[in-house]
Amino acid sequence: MTMTDPIADLLTRIRNAVLVGKDRCDVPASKVKLELSKILQEEGFIRTFKVLEEGPQGTLRLYLRYSSDGEPAIHGLERISRPGLRVYRGVEALPHVRGGMGVAVVSTSKGLMTDAKARESRLGGEVMCRVW
Repeated sequence: MTMTDPIADLLTRIRNAVLVGKDRCDVPASKVKLELSKILQEEGFIRTFKVLEEGPQGTLRLYLRYSSDGEPAIHGLERISRPGLRVYRGVEALPHVRGGMGVAVVSTSKGLMTDAKARESRLGGEVMCRVW
């Protein structure tokens, strides 16, 4: 069975793992998911990740971050641009997520980056998702 929106699948798997308090989450690997995982790690939403060479494409294992009292670092994930409705924004119209407490991931001509880095680089692009 083919997947029409692998990014939405990644976000849903992370959201479900956080809701039940799992320590890690496994998803089929791809280059875009790997770049998105790097951004989530840099921004402090996940502890770390690694690529396992299982199956035809490999598996991406994400280790989720929780505070000492069990509060998850990820409170919300939202897919913005999807296959049926692509959302592109110029640098002036890039979204601010929760007053700077979250990030929007933007696909630019220089690769995936956060909304803040895209503004700094003066690049617009496709708004992939929001994380807070």
